[in-house]
Amino acid sequence: MLNTEILQLPIEEAEFSVVDVETTGLGPANNNIIEIGLVKIKNFKVIDRYNSFINPGRAIPPFITQFTGISDDDVYDAPFFEDLVKPLQDFLEDSVLVGHNLQFDLSFLRKEFRVCGIENYQPLQLCTLRLARRMLPNLKSRSLGNLANHLHLKNEDAHRAYADAEVTAKILYALVEILKAAEGFQTVQEFINYQYQSVQIKPGVPLKKNLADAFLSLPKSPGVYFFFNKKEEIIYIGKAKSLRERIKSYLAPTSARKSKKILTTAHKFKTITTKTELIALLAEAELIKKINPKMNVMLKQYHNKYFLRFSLTHKAPKIELTNKFSFDGNDYFGMFISRKLAQQVLDMIDKIFLLRECDEKEFKKKHRCFLAEIERCTAPCVVDTIEPYLDEVNNVYEFLYGKNQFAVDRLISKMKSYSSQLRFEKASEIKELISLVLSQIHKSSLLAEPINTANVLFEISGYEGQKDYLLLLQGKLFIKDYFANDQINFDRALEDYFDGTTQLDYNPNDEDLEKIKITLNWITQHRQVVHIFYLKEFHTREELFKKMERGKIVSSAPDESYFEINNFIPQE
Repeated sequence: MLNTEILQLPIEEAEFSVVDVETTGLGPANNNIIEIGLVKIKNFKVIDRYNSFINPGRAIPPFITQFTGISDDDVYDAPFFEDLVKPLQDFLEDSVLVGHNLQFDLSFLRKEFRVCGIENYQPLQLCTLRLARRMLPNLKSRSLGNLANHLHLKNEDAHRAYADAEVTAKILYALVEILKAAEGFQTVQEFINYQYQSVQIKPGVPLKKNLADAFLSLPKSPGVYFFFNKKEEIIYIGKAKSLRERIKSYLAPTSARKSKKILTTAHKFKTITTKTELIALLAEAELIKKINPKMNVMLKQYHNKYFLRFSLTHKAPKIELTNKFSFDGNDYFGMFISRKLAQQVLDMIDKIFLLRECDEKEFKKKHRCFLAEIERCTAPCVVDTIEPYLDEVNNVYEFLYGKNQFAVDRLISKMKSYSSQLRFEKASEIKELISLVLSQIHKSSLLAEPINTANVLFEISGYEGQKDYLLLLQGKLFIKDYFANDQINFDRALEDYFDGTTQLDYNPNDEDLEKIKITLNWITQHRQVVHIFYLKEFHTREELFKKMERGKIVSSAPDESYFEINNFIPQE
């Protein structure tokens, strides 16, 4: 995942790798890491841990042993840093690096990586010490121990890497929660930018002493909100997971500068509820483009993540990894939540199936390559007929659809052949590959059909058990009860699919492409609340409905409410 993509993620959806290192001294130039502790968190939960002594290749100074409790005996049989490079890279991939006084830990990591041949290690950085200086300017000491005490956190094993990383993660939880409530921050970029701001105390918008009744009138559900000026013009559009909490963040004394500016201009606001955050997200994007409010300076970018693309525009289609998705005549499988996972599936396909891996320049030379010689490719560049190659392409499609029996049978046959030749190392490699196939990792793609040709219904569970329904037909997205665009007829599209008829206005356009990007990004991050129905598995709508949780698709209109801002702000 690109750093620019991570920056745009909501804070709950990003991964943070909290690091602490113990070292032989204070400066990286002449010292080394002797212990590293890592805690990976997502949505305020620990999802992974890593801890290891590291042999520094030198004696540990006595004062370091006295300070940390780590002795030469502890690191004598420990791995060298170069032995840990790969697992550390895997752990840190696609995450924001967090530390308390992070520059100290990062300077040592960069030095150790550089010695191992990895130059210019540049992760996204979030320092809890910087955050504490900004947020708690009156705290006399913001050392890890003092800050933990201030926040009522315990560290039973101070000055040991894993324990310090763990308490730093808890400090991050606490500081992020305070900032979310005080500033209304949503994205990784807002938190990272905040740590570099100078310490300032600014007056906020004054609030009523008792706002209970006013705030209770605000809906708690997800939705879209609109601020109006005195001319009844919409000046800002936003979306929220909880409309009540989002509006409260605008009215808080510590609200962000942009929020204050909107409030000073606004006369009233409107809310429209949605059942799920996804519909709010889609509606926000569409309405901003349609209305173009003057205070919506920049629309959030929703990046493509990763896909496997079959280049169908070539007579011998090649499968490759891409972070682009388009209606360009090719087939796209995905999306995958990380480049690493997509690459793993691609490597598996390359090892099991007989597809070409050459570029166009090599293909045009019409020479048998090494892969053809070892029977890893059907050599479509030199053979008279393309049919065997296209059959192999079909085998890959079946594999990505989730049918793995052909792949397993081929691998078992190959493993037996290697064993009969006494090539046990090769047989062992094939056995590991069979285990990988049986682990169903090739099903890690969001959809088991090419996105551009998929016919699927998404059932999404939302606020208080409500459901949203999205229909993806051949690259066109239809949304049930979608208030932002009344031209999208969900019911007609579903009926036409099962009747075998197609309307002329069903051809996908750039607007559909943008909606699909937003939808796939969101669903990939919230798969636990999404049920996917492949329409090809049903003959009628009634048969489809029987499989659904409620046995039918229920229509409901969103609630629309107007509020006077003066009701939330005391009069002089």
